[in-house]
Amino acid sequence: MFSGLRYYLAAFVQLVGCAGFILGGDWVWLGVLTLPTLGLIDSVLPNDMAPRKMQAGLVTDLPVWISTFLAVGLYAMASHELYHQRGNFRRFVGRYAQICYFDCTREIAHVVGHHINVATKLDTDTAPRGSTLYAFSGRAVIASTKDSLKTESDSLERQGYGRWSIKHRLWKAILAQLVAQTAFYLIGGWRAVGVALGGMIIARFWVESFNYFQHYGLARVEGAAISRRHVWNHLKPLSRIMGFEITNHADHHTDSFAAFHQLVPDRQWIPMPSVFVCFFAALIPPLWHNLIIKPALKRWDNELATPAEREMARAQNRAAGWPDWFNETRAAPAVTALAK
Repeated sequence: MFSGLRYYLAAFVQLVGCAGFILGGDWVWLGVLTLPTLGLIDSVLPNDMAPRKMQAGLVTDLPVWISTFLAVGLYAMASHELYHQRGNFRRFVGRYAQICYFDCTREIAHVVGHHINVATKLDTDTAPRGSTLYAFSGRAVIASTKDSLKTESDSLERQGYGRWSIKHRLWKAILAQLVAQTAFYLIGGWRAVGVALGGMIIARFWVESFNYFQHYGLARVEGAAISRRHVWNHLKPLSRIMGFEITNHADHHTDSFAAFHQLVPDRQWIPMPSVFVCFFAALIPPLWHNLIIKPALKRWDNELATPAEREMARAQNRAAGWPDWFNETRAAPAVTALAK
């Protein structure tokens, strides 16, 4: 029973953020403070390697639906679970829940592009070695938007429609945004519209930044099979719960239709810290590079990469001005200690 109940924590944290908005004044920071609080707690907890013992059905899905509809208040990860599912209604809700971060077409680039091109140069969600969170997030917002629009236009053209036909999902996304902004205006005038737009744009960069920690620096030959080693996993308990297992990442990329509770932690993983720790560390690039990602990539290159991937990784290291650590097998202690 606890396996399912734990996922209501996401909705509870979102309600805390909503309560702060309702109370007003200094209380509006209540939701923001949940981020460092969750990070601190998660960082000292042991890794959670247990598979979930849950049956598919409404009871299991309920926290996903609740968190999706509360995403307007705080955190917006549950919609990812819905737009990956089979079923038109689930995908519809998952798609338009993305209005919270100003992009109801985001899942096109994610599902059709990222899940096919992960860890290759074609994947705009895989940050190259040496890049900072700040540089990556801006590029990723632009690139994923362009990828979504191009993919949709290409699909329409193959079906015999114009590239910018009225069937293009961009127009539906714009309509959804107009409806939302009209509602905000009726609630609080232009100030409410401005605040909502500001929050949506910040959230857009926030969502893109998440990929930075999940895929940083990994390499795969274009067209080669995707395996569990081609992603990073963050298996601290709160990382798993708050993201509805999105940080339990390996199985998600080998079967993107698998529900969150069906994902099984990869026991052959290179240990990574809490995703919250990764976020705060990445705000200070030398901290992220030297204490977390370089030691992890050094192990990945020498323990998991194929010869072809190792050559690609060597080229990235050279371009980034990083050491040539290949053919070394001993892991640096910093990332191991942080990930325990």
